[in-house]
Amino acid sequence: MDPALFAGFSNPDPGPLATNRRQKMVNIGGRPVIVPTNKSPHTRSHRAESLKILLAFAAIYVVWGSTYLAIRYAVETIPPLVTAGIRHTIAGGVLLVWAYARGFRAKREHWIAGAIVGALFFLVGHGTLHWAEQHVASGLAALLIATEPMFILVLAWASGQQKISRLSALGLAFGAVGIAILTGTEVTKGNSSLLGLIAVLAGSLSWAAGVVISPKLKLPADALARTAVPLVCGAVMLLAVAGVAGEFQTLPWSAVSLKSILGLAYLILFGSIIAFTSYTWLLQRVPPTVVATHTYANPVVAVLLGWLLASEALTTRLAVASVAILGAIVLIRKGERDVERHKTAAASVPAKSYEQCAWGSVCPPDQNTRK
Repeated sequence: MDPALFAGFSNPDPGPLATNRRQKMVNIGGRPVIVPTNKSPHTRSHRAESLKILLAFAAIYVVWGSTYLAIRYAVETIPPLVTAGIRHTIAGGVLLVWAYARGFRAKREHWIAGAIVGALFFLVGHGTLHWAEQHVASGLAALLIATEPMFILVLAWASGQQKISRLSALGLAFGAVGIAILTGTEVTKGNSSLLGLIAVLAGSLSWAAGVVISPKLKLPADALARTAVPLVCGAVMLLAVAGVAGEFQTLPWSAVSLKSILGLAYLILFGSIIAFTSYTWLLQRVPPTVVATHTYANPVVAVLLGWLLASEALTTRLAVASVAILGAIVLIRKGERDVERHKTAAASVPAKSYEQCAWGSVCPPDQNTRK
């Protein structure tokens, strides 16, 4: 999956903010998204609708999986923090203007919450990923980012917000084995690749922390603004740190390659706009748990594209680690479902865990209605 943004777009309504419509927040793969609970009437034919659904799934499966390779191309000649900062400045700016045109007006509390989430998701989460892909293969980075649900589960458990079932514990063990397989060789070498692997894992942990705490923050209720405000805040931080780190001074603009420019443009247009439009459109027409299957597909797509287009090694070690990490995600998801079934049997209104929200369940009422 691409951790480009943490929320989706709102329902494409022609009118102003639809505050009179009932909404719910789902959090899939670490991306909280507010979606309408009611279905919009459709006049298109069934065949046309099916084709659109197929294309939308292709976008979130293939495009998000391909963004890791695009990042690798972009940071070849553009410094990593500058790359991430430009990407999120343009995407966040477009979304914020769109939100304001729809009637949204940001409050002070929104900017405070946006700064916290933007730091966790984009400054640390994406900053470390972009930096690491100077030293780590894109497919390997995608597999390490797939550990995010494991970190979400551990953080929620550490904060006393949920218990870890036996299946989830087994999933964590599988994930630890997968990480050990991926990082074992680099640990013995102690080279820059090891620092890159650590940076990717740190970014995954930071993103997971943002997922756990974001429902407690006063982010905008409007889904479009909920995406835009943290994006803009994170972009400002990325560009500021890039300036302090001297990336602008050392950037030879004349030496920026066409491949890097196209990689950055791809990230902005396809990764941050088209894929997320498809993502939220699917959430309004397909069960969220089905949409969540992109979490499994994205690392596989990233590994295959890195092998086909960038000559990245496709080794037995990588294949075994892939099975372990993806198996861990499956076990954690099943374990969370079992926990929820037990809670449902024990109480009429059970509380939802953060990890369950991450897999498409409806978040607790106080999170749904937070303004």
